[in-house]
Amino acid sequence: MTRKVIPIIPQEGYQAPGQALEGDDDLLSLYASDKKIYPRSVSGLFARWRWGMVWLTQLVFYGIPWLEWGQRQAVLFDLGTRRFYIFGLVLYPQDFIYLAGILVISALSLFLFTAVAGRLWCGYACPQTVYTEIFLWIEKKVEGERSARMRRDAQPLSANKVMRKTAKHVLWLAVALWTGFTFVGYFTPIKELGVEFLQMSMNSWEIFWVFFYGFATYGNAGFMREQICKHMCPYAQFQSVMFDKDTLIVTYDTARGEPRGNRSRTADLAVLNLGACVDCTLCVQVCPTGIDIRNGLQHDCIGCGACVDVCDTVMDKMGYARGLIKYATENAVVQHWSRSQTLRHVLRPRVLVYAAVLGAMVLAMVVSLSLRTPFKVNVVRDRGVMARVVSGGKIENLYQLQVMNATETPQNYKITASGIPGLLVTSENTVQVESTAARWLAVRVQVPFDAAAPGSHPIQFEIEALDSPAHLTEKSVFLIPR
Repeated sequence: MTRKVIPIIPQEGYQAPGQALEGDDDLLSLYASDKKIYPRSVSGLFARWRWGMVWLTQLVFYGIPWLEWGQRQAVLFDLGTRRFYIFGLVLYPQDFIYLAGILVISALSLFLFTAVAGRLWCGYACPQTVYTEIFLWIEKKVEGERSARMRRDAQPLSANKVMRKTAKHVLWLAVALWTGFTFVGYFTPIKELGVEFLQMSMNSWEIFWVFFYGFATYGNAGFMREQICKHMCPYAQFQSVMFDKDTLIVTYDTARGEPRGNRSRTADLAVLNLGACVDCTLCVQVCPTGIDIRNGLQHDCIGCGACVDVCDTVMDKMGYARGLIKYATENAVVQHWSRSQTLRHVLRPRVLVYAAVLGAMVLAMVVSLSLRTPFKVNVVRDRGVMARVVSGGKIENLYQLQVMNATETPQNYKITASGIPGLLVTSENTVQVESTAARWLAVRVQVPFDAAAPGSHPIQFEIEALDSPAHLTEKSVFLIPR
C-alpha cells in the first residue's frame, strides 16, 4: 500500500508563520521585549526619605560586622560551632523558636505597613530598591543624566563610551563584591576574613559565597532592576490581598487632572477645557519601573513617591496647587476627604488588629528573652548499660548530660536527681563549663534495691547554676530490672 502525498496550496489571504501579509507595515509579536528604563533624577521630600533609608540600611548592614562586644564580634552567626552571637545574646540551635518569632514579627510588620500605606517596604527599604538607587547614582555620576545616557547608548562604540562604561562596571563590581564580603562577614569573623583575603587564604566556601552574593547584587541592581520587582518578586503579585480602598497609595487625581494637555502658565484652564495635568510625562520619566501612574493603581508601582516629588515641582512652576499626584486612599480621592478625614479612615479595624497582634508578639519575644535561662541541658540515657545491680544491692542507671553554657563567662553547675525515694547521684555532680561552650558529663544515678517496683519510672534532673540564680529541670526515666 502506497501513501499519496497531496500538496497543500495556500489560499488567498493565508499567512505562513512568521510571514507578514502584503501591505502590512508591522509584524505583531506575542513576546514584546521591555524597553530599557532610564530613570530621571528627582528631588523632593520622598527622594530625601528614600536616600535617608539608603544611608540607614547600609550603615547598619556594612557597619554591624565591625562592631565588637567584649572580645568578639557583636553579631556573628558561627555555623561551625553552631553559636549565634547577637550582642549580649548567645543562641544555640535549640533556640530556633526565636528565629521563628522574628519571622512572624517581620511578616506581621509587612502586613501592617502594607495595610496602612501600601508598598512602603518596596519603595524605601527593600535591598533591591536600595542597591538599585546606589547603582543608579554611580551610573549618573559616570555617564551623566538621563538624556546623556540615552544619547550615548544610541551612539556607536567610541573611546569615550567604552571608557565610561568600563568605569561604571568597575565601580559596580567593587560595590557588589564588598557587599558579598560583608555578607560572609556575618558568618565568619570579618577581621579574620579580611586577613585571609589579604593573604589569599580564604577557603572555597567563603570565596563561593562572596562571589555568589556579589554577582547577585551586580546582576540584580545593575541589569535586572525593575524586572525583579515586576516579574520575580512575589510580593507584587499578592499585595492586592492586603490593599483596600482605605490604604494609602500613590494616586493620580483624575477628576482634577483630566483632560490633560500642554498650555502656558497664564492660560485660562476653563477656556481651554483642560485639567491641571500639563502632560509633561515627567512622572513617567522618574518612575524606576517605567509605569504611568495616571493610568491608575498598578502592581508594578513600588510606592517610592518619585512621581509625587516631580509633579509637585511642576505644579509649583505652573502656579497650581500641589497634590495632583499624592499619597492618598481611593476613597479619599473620590470623596475629596481632608487629610484628617483620610487618616481617621486609615486607622480601621484591620490595621488595629494587625497592630495589636504585632505588639503582643513583640512583647512576648522581649519577655521570653528576658526570662530565658542562660544555659541548656540535654539528657541522654546510656544505651550500652540500661540498668545494673552494683555493690550494696543498689540499682544503677547511667546517663550522659550535655551542659551548654550560653553566657560569656565560665559557669559552675550542680546536678541532682529526684523522683524515686532514695534516688542519688553517685558520680561527680558538679561541672565547670567554659564561656559559650558545651561539655558532656557521665552521670551515675542509684536507688535502693526495694525503692520501687520493677519497670520504668519518671525522674527529674535538676541542674543549678552556682554562680547565678538560674536552674533547669530535665525529665528522664529510671529503669529497675525484674
